[in-house]
Amino acid sequence: MRLTRRSLVAAGAGLPFLSLPQARAQRAPGQFRFGLSAFPPSVQAWANTGTAAATVKLLIHRGLLSYDTSGNLRGELAESWTNEGPETWVFRLRPNAVFQNGDPVTAADIQWNLEQIAAERSTAFYRTEMQGIARIEAPDERTIRIIMKTPVATLPYWMASYHMGMVSRRSTPQQQIGAGPFVVRGQERGTAMDLVAFDRYYKPGLPRLKEVRIIAYADENLRVAALQAGDVDLIEYVPWQSMAGIEADPRLTLDAVFGPFMYLLFNATKGPLADARVRRAVAHAIRRDDIVKAAFFGRGAPLEGLPIAPQSAFFDAELAKGWHYDPALSKRLLAEAGLAGGFATSILATAQYGMHKDTAEVVQQSLAAIGIQAELRLPDWATRVNLGNRGQYEMAVQGTATDNNDPDGLSNLVDGSLSPSYVRSIGLRVPALEEAMGQARAEFDAAKRKALYREAQRIALQEVPICGLAWRSQGYAMPKTVTGFRNMPGALSFFSGITLEETAIAG
Repeated sequence: MRLTRRSLVAAGAGLPFLSLPQARAQRAPGQFRFGLSAFPPSVQAWANTGTAAATVKLLIHRGLLSYDTSGNLRGELAESWTNEGPETWVFRLRPNAVFQNGDPVTAADIQWNLEQIAAERSTAFYRTEMQGIARIEAPDERTIRIIMKTPVATLPYWMASYHMGMVSRRSTPQQQIGAGPFVVRGQERGTAMDLVAFDRYYKPGLPRLKEVRIIAYADENLRVAALQAGDVDLIEYVPWQSMAGIEADPRLTLDAVFGPFMYLLFNATKGPLADARVRRAVAHAIRRDDIVKAAFFGRGAPLEGLPIAPQSAFFDAELAKGWHYDPALSKRLLAEAGLAGGFATSILATAQYGMHKDTAEVVQQSLAAIGIQAELRLPDWATRVNLGNRGQYEMAVQGTATDNNDPDGLSNLVDGSLSPSYVRSIGLRVPALEEAMGQARAEFDAAKRKALYREAQRIALQEVPICGLAWRSQGYAMPKTVTGFRNMPGALSFFSGITLEETAIAG
């Protein structure tokens, strides 16, 4: 495909995130150009506004912990962490970590961040979890002790989330001061962001890049074309129909992993979907093989239970088939719920990502076969997020990965006690599931935790807090001249932006 201004205007009409003048921009010396799938609605450290925003946050911010390229926890602002009993975790801070205004990162700063996240009016993604803190102690400038109200074996995973970046107390809502490897120098709202290396980053010799230019290409075909034309050095969300072509191109590298997945959310505040039997009817009606073919060109697999990967120590093969395709069972469940004739509803998705739109269309067709007539709503991604956060939908297609590779990472998707979010069903509380997940989170014995997670899966299969649809291969693509960037394993694929601190490009 040859990119001309005329073809770009024709293809990009109505795409507010596409910067036409940037499409053929030449690389500035030392600059790395990253083609994102969307312009971040926000890069506030504690907010969840999607994967594109998470990638940028991983350039600007650092938390206490993160992950290495094998998926193991590693220290960031904290150089070490220990468990001093079921309720107490102690983090020892690095002596050389500073915020991007030059202030040292101290235990008092960490305490302030955690208190702000847990505050009554906080909109932080991890607000509810942080309210489980009984008290925080800072015995010296480099030691932070977190005492929980109940035992939490998985607290280090929380502290490694890209929603738990620590910011300076001098930050404002308009300008957050992080401690990551890059600083925002400027932005063209809706189009591009420019970041430059932070020269006092606490890891000697990093980042290897001097400058990163983020360019939003909302149209997935234009994103691929930009890579093929040499206009960008890395793209995320490689469309599945383009993966084979990229693999065949001797100039390019495709780095793809299994881990992210598609699923269905429900508004249980009113109407038929408040009934678990109806949600189970939906779960058994969907032709998941068709989703894999239509949305992912075969680069995926059906997901018929909760998204616990087969390689996980907590995987249960029997429970993984809990929502198998059975339209006859779906019709019986609808009849039991007094809806033998079906009902009308709607499915919220987005046209900005083809995988969301294609998945929603298969779900729509599958439901029609059992008498559920669902109208599709396909706004842009930012609107999809806002509608989801406000609970303004009946069913919604969503794609994500769990917060980590431990089943506790599912909590942010299935725990209805947490703050409203576009990634969770609305008004859907399952106390028995919340209790089982909470007990597993508090259990340090691996065998006992596995039994508790198995019970949580059994409850979820009956109550359907979310409905798994399909695993998908998630890909990044780049020229072979790019080194150091890695697609992180499994559920951590969306953390891959952290490896940009070690990324370099030849030439």
